[in-house]
Amino acid sequence: MLGSSVMLYYYLRVILRTEVEEELHSTESRLEKSIEEGGEVYQLPPIVEVKKVTDLNKEILKDTLIYDPSQDELEEFRELSTFSMINGENYRITVRALVVESENILLAVVLSYLVIILVVFVFLFYLNKSRNQKVWHPFFRNLDQMKSFSLTSEKPIVLMESDILEFSEMNNEITTLTNKVRTDYKNLKQYTEDVSHEMQTPLAIIQAKIENVINGEMLDNDQFVQLTSIQKDIQRLSQITKRLTLLTKIENNQFLNRERLDISSKMSETIHDFSEISTINIDFEIRENVWVTMDPYLAQVLCSNLISNAIKYSSGRKNILVTTQQGQLTIANPGESSIQRPEMLFSRFYRESDGAKSTGLGLAIVKRICDLYGFSIAYYFERGMHYFTISFS
Repeated sequence: MLGSSVMLYYYLRVILRTEVEEELHSTESRLEKSIEEGGEVYQLPPIVEVKKVTDLNKEILKDTLIYDPSQDELEEFRELSTFSMINGENYRITVRALVVESENILLAVVLSYLVIILVVFVFLFYLNKSRNQKVWHPFFRNLDQMKSFSLTSEKPIVLMESDILEFSEMNNEITTLTNKVRTDYKNLKQYTEDVSHEMQTPLAIIQAKIENVINGEMLDNDQFVQLTSIQKDIQRLSQITKRLTLLTKIENNQFLNRERLDISSKMSETIHDFSEISTINIDFEIRENVWVTMDPYLAQVLCSNLISNAIKYSSGRKNILVTTQQGQLTIANPGESSIQRPEMLFSRFYRESDGAKSTGLGLAIVKRICDLYGFSIAYYFERGMHYFTISFS
């Protein structure tokens, strides 16, 4: 549109100049005819000037500026000077036409064209905007439905119908996909629960039989060590199964119960339980109670895994320090050196050492619980102490 405006400007300029030049030639022809017929020589400076000359020259067509005393300014004229022999005498006939009005007409036309373009643009903009809002309304409604879609909910997804073929096909595909995903999720969930449940029974039976063998027969030292090792492996396998099941339930958002509880109180109960089975001292300081909204069972798991991890990897030279203040929970346990790969600390099955006493899932569960509720967890090593800080705010 802007390009066409420039083209229109120059096109009209050429047309107007051509019309002015045609008018000048017409006036010049009428003057020649009047002189030839013996009429009075017409003079109207600066519009028309007729002079007798001695020599004939070529026709001159040019622009010139002439002072206008009435306006007290210079005006632009288009000037045509022709030389002709009329009745045996040489004449120079000069005719001029004011081109200022032509330029004003040109600008008026171009400005009108630009105004029309602007009006059309504004009209089409708001027309298309209102039309697009109507056309895309089903799409954004269905997008909101997709955002609120949950695998754990039995509520079917309700999509808004549309007259647009592409949106209609998309609705069909979304309905098919969500139904299939929900079905696959239910099957996977059932499979996980079945496997976890079925594995616990044979593991418990094997554990009981090993205990009977250890307690009921005379065993040499090597046999006792091997059976004890097998017993520990069975216990570890049982813990891995339970923790993997817990991780799956957390990631599938199956813990929908939320209560307002004091995490300081939960931590105090956890420390009391561990103090009965561990020889490592734990110093707990409640500088400020920390209230959170979460599932009570996951709160207990969070506290237990943090304390269990601190006990397992404590060097024993210093006490474990636990504090709650300003919406934060901090657990610090003594250690020889910093974690070599802190970026892997909350990954599944990552262990800094090869000790069989750890499943490598405790901190992974802590991280998933924090992600579920929007908590942030950080680790750093300072002055021989490993610090884990959870911010609940």
